[in-house]
Amino acid sequence: MEQMKQSIRKSAKGQAMPAAVCPIRPQAFAPCDDTTVRWLGSAGAFINSRGTTLMIDPLLEGYDMPVLFESPILPADVPSLDALLITHIDNDHFSRATCRDLRGVCKAWHATGYVAEEMRAEGLPATGHAIGERFRVGDLCVTLTPADHDWQNDFEAYSFRHWAKEDCCGFWIETADGTIWAPGDSRLMEEQLHMPEPDVILFDFSDNAYHITLDGAVRLANAYPRAALIPIHWGTVDAPDMDTFNGDPDVLRARVTDPGRVHALCPGEAFKLGGLAI
Repeated sequence: MEQMKQSIRKSAKGQAMPAAVCPIRPQAFAPCDDTTVRWLGSAGAFINSRGTTLMIDPLLEGYDMPVLFESPILPADVPSLDALLITHIDNDHFSRATCRDLRGVCKAWHATGYVAEEMRAEGLPATGHAIGERFRVGDLCVTLTPADHDWQNDFEAYSFRHWAKEDCCGFWIETADGTIWAPGDSRLMEEQLHMPEPDVILFDFSDNAYHITLDGAVRLANAYPRAALIPIHWGTVDAPDMDTFNGDPDVLRARVTDPGRVHALCPGEAFKLGGLAI
């Protein structure tokens, strides 16, 4: 089917949120002859690339703030994953409850060095990587890209360690059908404007000083004018007064070149590399 025409609605408090949730069925994990991306809500994504399956930053249960919709899939309903990738430690990205409940079905776990240490403390057999390091998940090649999200250094409550830039990352994923880039939560970095052009960006556009900001998001989007943009980090947490969570994809559309490439998916809706929602 085509992308849902009414993919955005307003919550009772006026916050932009998805119009519906598309449950993810077991067949979404089956071998296939293409690559699809599904937004899981929050900053999470599920990718099936010709039968190789992975999730990035899944928050499927147990968040400590109220949410606007139910997850399109629960950990108990995930049949298998080849890998799970975590960009950084924040609990809307590293959901410990979700990760623990996926342990029995996930073959490999990848993150930055610090986050991998924290994952291993949870009993998860995680591998830590440096920024720029490459690894493989099946036929996919994954590279860690830089991110700038060391917000904890500005708050006394988190001074029990120094938070380094390399504790956070993005993931650049090369598939047989194109390239998917998840920059992660990050202030805009100059090097992020000079990557090869990706086919799809999992796009945080939070207008927050510890994130990319809306102006920064527009700069990043327009640096890659042919990339499809799948908004993430919006419409999930019931927080209309918190700029970290309350972005509106229609505002983004109004400012980027070729607004038709902004695909505000409903959670669980599949986007096929090449530009089709199916």
